[in-house]
Amino acid sequence: MTTQLTPAVTPPARRTAARRLTSRVGRVRELGIVVALALVVLPTAIVNPRFVQPQSLRDLLLNASIVALLAVGQTLVVITRNVDLSVGSVLGLSAFLTAQHFADNPGTPLLLGIGFGVAVGLACGFLNGLLVALGNVPSLVVTLGTLYVFRGIDYALAQGEQINAANLPDALLDLGSSRVLGVPVLVLVAVVVIVVAGVYLRSYRSGRELYAIGSNPEAATLAGIPVAKRTLTTFVLSGLIAGLAGALWVARYGTVDAAAGTGLELQVVAAVVVGGVAIFGGSGTVTGAALGALLLGTITSCLVVLQIPAFWQQAIAGALLLSAITVDRLLALRLAKALRTSEGTSHA
Repeated sequence: MTTQLTPAVTPPARRTAARRLTSRVGRVRELGIVVALALVVLPTAIVNPRFVQPQSLRDLLLNASIVALLAVGQTLVVITRNVDLSVGSVLGLSAFLTAQHFADNPGTPLLLGIGFGVAVGLACGFLNGLLVALGNVPSLVVTLGTLYVFRGIDYALAQGEQINAANLPDALLDLGSSRVLGVPVLVLVAVVVIVVAGVYLRSYRSGRELYAIGSNPEAATLAGIPVAKRTLTTFVLSGLIAGLAGALWVARYGTVDAAAGTGLELQVVAAVVVGGVAIFGGSGTVTGAALGALLLGTITSCLVVLQIPAFWQQAIAGALLLSAITVDRLLALRLAKALRTSEGTSHA
């Protein structure tokens, strides 16, 4: 009589099962955000039907597009178990320098001027990345410090002045209001960045390695992953995207001063966490982060329409952040338990 033995599941197979389970949890989180959006929008539309008119929806998407852009860069950083608190200041510095560059050089081509703002953001991100990745300083400490350094430089350059729309080229201002098939160009730019970042994280080895770093930095090092290099890359990309967001901020609002983007870092971190990106690293998607930005922006707009005091807007955002962190922790514990159970079954 021959006894048939069940072959043990190999480590790659277990990793594939873990990836599938994690992906399934992520999709459920994103679906939950869509449901939450519907639950927020429907009652507001019943009270004020104008809230769902095409122009109102376009304004809603425009208001969320800048935060969604910043959330993409923040997601790359948070996945590696770090955080970038300087994104609001990087946006502000990039916005002011971009506006100043256009004002001082009237004939500057549109793409060249925007590229200048992107370069400013990239330089700021590179500095953050050097201090974190090569200096081995906690990202929370580094970016909290550069938050004030970049903002201080912004105020020193502005010297209490602001740059008005009258000093900016029409091509730049048109970018902030133009549409393609009824969709604002700024929204399309945000969607393109989200898609590119999503493909990078999902389809490229260096992108997938970011999840490994966030899950277990020590194991990632032992596996031969260049942790410092990848960490530096995420901060550079975060700064680059913040620089782009700063240039688009100028196109969107026209008038820029040293206070542009103040406080945005908290909105961005909240959007990322609410969007299902684990604050402890290792999981999450840029799509979820962008949906989180849209949800928080929609809630703010709904509360304004319903004439609810600003205090409650901040309180609800804080409550959502705490709820998201709690849910994320519970899901992480259940996921770990499910994976252990699956592994134990495979060895039985």
